[in-house]
Amino acid sequence: MTDTGLPASVAALRRVREDPHRLGHRPHDGREPVRGIGMGTTGPAHKRIIVGYGFWIFLLSDIVMFSCFFAAFAVQRDATAGGPKMADIVDLQRVAIETAALLLSSYTCMLSFAATNVRNLLLTQVFLFLTGLLGLVFVLLEAWEFIDLANRGITPQRSGMLTAFFGLVGLHGVHVTAGGLWLATMMAQVQVKGFRRHIVHRLICFNLFWHALDIVWIGIFTVVYLIGSLS
Repeated sequence: MTDTGLPASVAALRRVREDPHRLGHRPHDGREPVRGIGMGTTGPAHKRIIVGYGFWIFLLSDIVMFSCFFAAFAVQRDATAGGPKMADIVDLQRVAIETAALLLSSYTCMLSFAATNVRNLLLTQVFLFLTGLLGLVFVLLEAWEFIDLANRGITPQRSGMLTAFFGLVGLHGVHVTAGGLWLATMMAQVQVKGFRRHIVHRLICFNLFWHALDIVWIGIFTVVYLIGSLS
């Protein structure tokens, strides 16, 4: 019995229900704490909490990796070894179309989740499809750019600047491609399973990932293409 006259198990359950954060810890009888690896006194955290923390760690580690590639390009920007400079290889018109497609895909991605919030399956799928289509346009334009540069003899091994350029831009393109495959998987899951809690949570993670790629691309467009074409 507790000081309030209630059995210990009932008091423990009441404390959990009154938890404003709803972390999903399981109650216990109050006589012996439940402990273990990654566990608090009330049991392990809910899977949704663990997945959320894990995804944020992944996203932050990805930002750190892109920062390293940005730093490498900044150091190697003038290391042309007598070869072409950024101003010689930048096609601002093509890059502007790439940027418009990716930023518009971020907008349609946001609209898809707004449709998810009201549980509208048709609009969710339509906006997810448009997001994937715009992402595909971006990837194809980037591939066209790389093929065009290679046909002109402008390859990563030509100079340190080109190595850093292809590494940074190519890394972002790989992420967009992976995001497109993830998007196709999510569309299939939404169509088959509907708006279950874990499906909606995965859509939230996808939205965060896709918007993060847009932010990284704004940095690439500004530092690599815009400033590079003016230098």
